[in-house]
Amino acid sequence: MPAIRPPAVAGMFYPADPQQLAQYVRAALARAARDVPQLPEVEAVVAPHAGYRYSGEIAAHAFAALAERGDVKRILLLGPAHTVPLRGIAAPAWDGFATPLGIVPVDARAREAIAHLPQVVIDNVPHAREHALEVQLPFIQVLFPDAEVLPLVVGQATPAEVAEVIETVRRLEPGVGVVISSDLSHYEPYDVARQHDAHTAEKIALLDEAHIGPHDACGAYPLSGLLHEARQHHWKPVLLDLRNSGDTAGDKSRVVGYGAWAFVNAEAA
Repeated sequence: MPAIRPPAVAGMFYPADPQQLAQYVRAALARAARDVPQLPEVEAVVAPHAGYRYSGEIAAHAFAALAERGDVKRILLLGPAHTVPLRGIAAPAWDGFATPLGIVPVDARAREAIAHLPQVVIDNVPHAREHALEVQLPFIQVLFPDAEVLPLVVGQATPAEVAEVIETVRRLEPGVGVVISSDLSHYEPYDVARQHDAHTAEKIALLDEAHIGPHDACGAYPLSGLLHEARQHHWKPVLLDLRNSGDTAGDKSRVVGYGAWAFVNAEAA
């Protein structure tokens, strides 16, 4: 019998009712698609991972951009470690991840391809209660129902170590989409957060992996790895949305920042 990770944050971060969840995701994607420009080949996206009330609309912009690709067969999903200390990168041993929309099959071939790397461990513990990956899965299920997904929890790892994992999976075959799950600034006053996140956006635009840390983005380690990979392949980041919880939920005293980016193949432009 396949081993399946049950949902950890359904009913808290996103609707537990399948119909309500599917309705929300489809509506958010439809709204985002009206804002996302036509892009050349999208290689990767960055999406936030708070509760849908706070960041779902921003995440939808990232996935609407990835949906412009018609060849996505597998998705490499990387996010930070919120629940356990972790050195390196943890792949799950599970065969699938469940959400109210069904089961997302884990990409066993991609997992096998990276299992020999010294920075990679096979460990379910970092995944068991991690929300940063789980909240992205309903978007993937709606847009890419046939795709296999390799969710990876990224702890302390160098940009080169993360990029090596990304590159290894991308080399398996065409049609790999990369999704980085990260929020931005945390619990700063609204105006301070806007300035902080704008500064982080400038660093992303410059592919400046060396000057983005956990204070700037909770997913700094996977994000920096993506920037490293982008420099190697001349990918260009395109900012799609940049807001915070003060914009989406109203309370501006202490906010969390959210951004959505698409990384496009500049040579295909």
